[in-house]
Amino acid sequence: MHPNDRSRLTFKIRYAARHPQRIVPHARRLARDTVLRLKNRDHVSYYRAVMKSDTARSDEAAVGSLTHDSWLKLGQMQFDYLVSHGLKPGMRMLEIGCGNLRAGRLFIDYLNVGDYYGLDISPDILLAAQRTLAEAGLQDKLPHLTLVQDLKLAFLPVEHFDVVHAHSVFSHSPIEVIEECLAHIGRVMKPDGFFDFTFDRTEGAEHHVLREDFYYRTETLVALAGRYGLAGRFMTDWEELPHKQSKLRVTRQAELRYIAFTDSNRKDRHGRDERGPGEPAGPGESGEPAGPGESGEPAGPGEGGEPAGPGESGKRGESGGPGKSRGIGGRRGSVR
Repeated sequence: MHPNDRSRLTFKIRYAARHPQRIVPHARRLARDTVLRLKNRDHVSYYRAVMKSDTARSDEAAVGSLTHDSWLKLGQMQFDYLVSHGLKPGMRMLEIGCGNLRAGRLFIDYLNVGDYYGLDISPDILLAAQRTLAEAGLQDKLPHLTLVQDLKLAFLPVEHFDVVHAHSVFSHSPIEVIEECLAHIGRVMKPDGFFDFTFDRTEGAEHHVLREDFYYRTETLVALAGRYGLAGRFMTDWEELPHKQSKLRVTRQAELRYIAFTDSNRKDRHGRDERGPGEPAGPGESGEPAGPGESGEPAGPGEGGEPAGPGESGKRGESGGPGKSRGIGGRRGSVR
């Protein structure tokens, strides 16, 4: 057993002993979240309710920043990393869990007009995003800010985005939400595009805290991406930055990029297929190619129980307590 396996009773006891001041806040969070889970049976509805509760107190704390200074610094860190790793003006970017534009305001300013698309499951945090946009004077950049109910991305065009980004989204998502995203993200990415996302990494048993904070092994997420024709790469240089989550970069596998380029080259100027009737499809065009890891199911998150402390950071987790960053919404979490 890994020493930071939060499902172990010994871990819970040690955490409570080291952080007695967090026991009462954790108990309040447990009571609040128990009520919200009873009222909202699916994860998106539940997390939307969590975001509503947190945003009512502070939209910056709701995306995981306890001070305005930390909000500014974390947004800048995300921006600097992505710019140094491939993001350029002229590209189109999709940010899943854009929250209140902690980093989004910097991406919007950097990219060309209309090239930033931000999604979130929380209407409350998107209203905060509009305020951030106005305060930054970025109205003329015409970003797209859209409320979503899932991560199927069905309303977005095919092969439209050069870069997709999700910070502190999968760290607050059960495995079925992550799989839904990975199953559809390849459709909206350009053949040579990439998808960067952070996650709470564990080297022990996979588990969750209060169905808000989820801890995964790297190989689980890489294998899951492989099932949908995507290749995952662990971003080792991100580990050097002062952030407690890890980062993966997902790209379309080489054979899928080749098929996409070949297919696009065989369309006429109206987008019609130029293959003659009866001409056979090219390799891989008749069905889904198998990705690495498809022969084995990735492990789902463990149901190992709740640790005594709220969102104990452990190996690579976010810092706990109110205002912790979470899932769809760029927040203390949101499918962020």
